[in-house]
Amino acid sequence: MDATTKPFGAVATSTAPYPRPTREEAEAAVRTLLAWAGDDPTREGLLETPARVTKAYGEFFAGYGQNAGEILSKTFKEVGGYDDIVLVKDIPFSSHCEHHMVPFVGKAHIAYLPHDGVVGLSKLARLVEVFARRLQTQENLTAQIIDAINEHLGPRGAAVMLEAEHMCMSMRGVRAHGASTVTHRFTGVFAEDRNEQDRFFSMTRR
Repeated sequence: MDATTKPFGAVATSTAPYPRPTREEAEAAVRTLLAWAGDDPTREGLLETPARVTKAYGEFFAGYGQNAGEILSKTFKEVGGYDDIVLVKDIPFSSHCEHHMVPFVGKAHIAYLPHDGVVGLSKLARLVEVFARRLQTQENLTAQIIDAINEHLGPRGAAVMLEAEHMCMSMRGVRAHGASTVTHRFTGVFAEDRNEQDRFFSMTRR
């Protein structure tokens, strides 16, 4: 794939089907949206907005240029025989709804049962960022996180739960302020044993 397919500020990936527009084309598109919204893109306060928006998009969607396998590549085997749940909860994240391109914000809870070593705790937070900084649905984000854990860590089981507020519900449409969406997925031992699921839920609520 040609490097022109990559999103702003990111490395080319197979998820980008179109050639990458130039920065000038992207800024022109922002000016068009400003005018469509009813404002004057040539007025002083908006003159630099297109450049700022394209730069911000490079941050919002940096996950397209990041690789989950690289983040989870290093594990530690000297853990004193520990083989119980490893849980990192309340990981803050922000993403963008792929349907309206507005944010949804929340927290992630990730747990796994080690099989052959553990990964650095900060790497689980970075894993969430890899997938959150893309256009997403919460359901897909949940699946991508746990699939990456299973693929690269090979645990005996994994559990992921996301809780988030979607601006596409609170800022527009039904304007349901404060509504929270919860998604979760279990694999391995967590999927097979209801007691392990209950233990996961209990630990996330402490």
